Amino acid sequence: MRIAVVGAGLGGVPAAVGLYRRGHEVTVYERGAELREAGTAVVIMPNGARALDELGLGDHLRDQVMPAVSGGLRDRHGRPLLVTDVAEAQRAIGTSVAVSRTELHRALRAPLPAELVRTGTPVQRLEQDGSGVTLISDDRPVTRADAVIVADGIGSALRGLLFPRHPGLRRAGRLDLRGTLPRPAGADVTEVLASILVDRRDGSMFGLFPVGEHDLYWFTDSALRGAPPEPDEARLLALSLTADWHPAVRALIEATRPSDIYVDAIACLAEPLPSFAVGRVALLGDAAHAMTPDLGQGASQAFEDAAAVTRHLADAGPADVAGRLRRYDAERRPRANSLMLASSRQSWLMSRTGAVAWLRDCLLRATPRRLATRRLAAMWRA
Repeated sequence: MRIAVVGAGLGGVPAAVGLYRRGHEVTVYERGAELREAGTAVVIMPNGARALDELGLGDHLRDQVMPAVSGGLRDRHGRPLLVTDVAEAQRAIGTSVAVSRTELHRALRAPLPAELVRTGTPVQRLEQDGSGVTLISDDRPVTRADAVIVADGIGSALRGLLFPRHPGLRRAGRLDLRGTLPRPAGADVTEVLASILVDRRDGSMFGLFPVGEHDLYWFTDSALRGAPPEPDEARLLALSLTADWHPAVRALIEATRPSDIYVDAIACLAEPLPSFAVGRVALLGDAAHAMTPDLGQGASQAFEDAAAVTRHLADAGPADVAGRLRRYDAERRPRANSLMLASSRQSWLMSRTGAVAWLRDCLLRATPRRLATRRLAAMWRA
């Protein structure tokens, strides 16, 4: 069966590999001039790791398991708010891992023959009929496919064409900075590793995770008014906001080169899509369920999508496509949309200030560690 995958990011590539390995004729269409994934690092939750294992793509994660530390939520000084026993959750469900986006993308695409990828080919629209789908690029047909997987990211143009009445993206009013750096000599980050620090005065956050044995990945989340600043200005803003935080926070931001800092205005879908499948076309990843990063499930949900669409189309023929994609939608949409809404609720809760934030912190401190660990493990279950 001929399958076209639109988008060669962290969602599209594993879907293409999975379908190629099931014997389908797969071609990936990527708008960029080269096949790459820019950025810092990404945290893969146990459910995402299991999805990559299902696709035979989990080897890259095996040697980069996150240390079994007491992670969770802390105040700006590093004092516990809601601490989880990561070791217990890992024993029950599996392991989380933070990995370089660039290295992960390289590992995921390795099994895909280079000739199956067409870069510099933006797909502008899809023309679907009873026997297949025509892909249009630069106002001319580029191929005909029995099925199309739309994985063109958070700003998906095809999503808007498939669902013209959907409101699309909304800004969350938050600014995200992300950075990676070698672990500074003499820096003691054990107390805040695998944790997210929150400041109830202004709703700012800082998260820190290990990447392999020698590197660290950090991010900040703060209020955004107007256009996102340039990296240098955003870095100065982050240093100003965290001046009286745990000393490791400022030290790590200062030690990170500006060229290794990425700035994003956080956005998500304004409302869930009514379906992840339209006839012979399926959506996955951010094109289907772009969510805020508050639960760390964005990449893992894309991997679950890729495993599910591969499973449902594994032995399908052209006549089976629409029915199989309806099954994919029935499996994936409830879970992914539930996590998308939960992420938005978490974003709202953690960005509160004043009395609401004070009450939130009191309730978090009163939550037993065992209950917090069980809730974490429940989210990690696919």
